[in-house]
Amino acid sequence: MILAQECLFGIVCRVELRHLRYFLAVAEVQNFTKASQRLRVAQPALGRQINDLEDELGVKLLDRSPRGASLTAAGEAFRSEALAVLQRADDAVRVAKAFAQGERGELHLGYAPSPTVELLPRILHAFQSEASGVRVVLHDMTTGEMLRGLESGKLNAALMVKAPLKASRRLVFNELCRYPICVAMAKVNPLARSKPLDLRALSGQRLVVYSLHDYPEYHDMIRGLFQAAGGLPPIAEEHDSATSLIAAVEAGRGVAIVPSSLACLAGPRLKLVEIQPAPAPLVVGVMYEPKRLSPATERLVKMLRVLPSELSRARAK
Repeated sequence: MILAQECLFGIVCRVELRHLRYFLAVAEVQNFTKASQRLRVAQPALGRQINDLEDELGVKLLDRSPRGASLTAAGEAFRSEALAVLQRADDAVRVAKAFAQGERGELHLGYAPSPTVELLPRILHAFQSEASGVRVVLHDMTTGEMLRGLESGKLNAALMVKAPLKASRRLVFNELCRYPICVAMAKVNPLARSKPLDLRALSGQRLVVYSLHDYPEYHDMIRGLFQAAGGLPPIAEEHDSATSLIAAVEAGRGVAIVPSSLACLAGPRLKLVEIQPAPAPLVVGVMYEPKRLSPATERLVKMLRVLPSELSRARAK
């Protein structure tokens, strides 16, 4: 590596890092023979490198004598600066390697709060333990917003419900977890004692749902569920977040069709009842574009490949 530095009178000096390392080795032991042995460089070659350095600088750095070598005043001053330069060069190498290995950097991660309420904390904790130098920036988004963010490059990855087939072919979805679909209701609702629940029993209920504008795929899902159960019950109200939906259901304003993962948010406030016959579960995973993976994102994706088996073991305990 060559350092170009403008010296006095506009003369440009070109000094290589090895010149600095050779000089510092001699300066430390004050002996060319010992320095050559430490560096594993022939003594005549070492002497030539130091002479080249002094010629390039136009400054005498070392006083030679039969007993060894001692630093001149200029050499003393140069020694501290050379140490600083080498330290900065070593730091630059470490930083570059850390970024290339996904140990440092920034990762923009989209997520849907309700489906990922169980997964997200586990993933963040595991990734923080593995790559603490990576700053993970979270983005609370709808499915459509995440797909657009991935396609535009604003997001590196997204934790989301499996996207419809019409999603971009450039994107890859890796399944992480499956959650049964349940009916969420207030604990005082008479149907809360049912186990499991036939959807036809909801004919006299009203539905509390997520916003059609923000979650069109959710509305497709509930329409499909009720198609064989006598039709969709009347929709009481729409909500743009899981917290407001939970509050509405708890207040008795209606029941909601939700994945079992909502229990992590609702806790004892709601009763989640399984549906019979069981509909297709909600599939949650990570989506990304393979051709645009940053080192940090690649590290995250590799880590997530072992997550499904870890979740299965944790649930079995």
